[in-house]
Amino acid sequence: MLIGELAERTGTSERLLRYYERVGLLRPQRRPNGYRFYDGAAEESVLRIRALLAAGLPTRVIRQVLPCTAEDAAVMPCPGVLDALRGQLSALDERSARIASARETLVRTIAAAEGALAPVYPEPGPVRKRAREPA
Repeated sequence: MLIGELAERTGTSERLLRYYERVGLLRPQRRPNGYRFYDGAAEESVLRIRALLAAGLPTRVIRQVLPCTAEDAAVMPCPGVLDALRGQLSALDERSARIASARETLVRTIAAAEGALAPVYPEPGPVRKRAREPA
C-alpha cells in the first residue's frame, strides 16, 4: 500500500509516517518511481508505534522494543528491552515526582494568595456602652 492509504488506515499523517521511517521505526520498500510501498504488516507496526508513544516511550526506546513485540502487542523478553523499559519507567517516576512537587508549590502559592486577598474584618472587641447624654 502507498503512504496515503497507510495514513488513512491508521489515522496517522503522512508526515508522521515519514518521520517514523527517518528514525528507523518503519522500513517501506521503494518502487522504481521512488514512491514508498508498505506491506500489510506496516499497519500493525504503526498502531504499535502509536500505542508505545502513548505509553510515554521515546522513539529511541520504541526502535529497540518494536522488533520484540508480538502480534497482540505483548513485549517479548529480548536482550536489553526490559532494561530500556525499566529505565523509561524510572524517568517517568522522576518526572512525576517533579510535577507533584511543582503542583504542591502551586497549590500553596494559590492558597497563600487567596488568604492575602481575603477581606480582613476587625476582631470584635468588647461592646462599649455609650455614655448617655444628660437630658
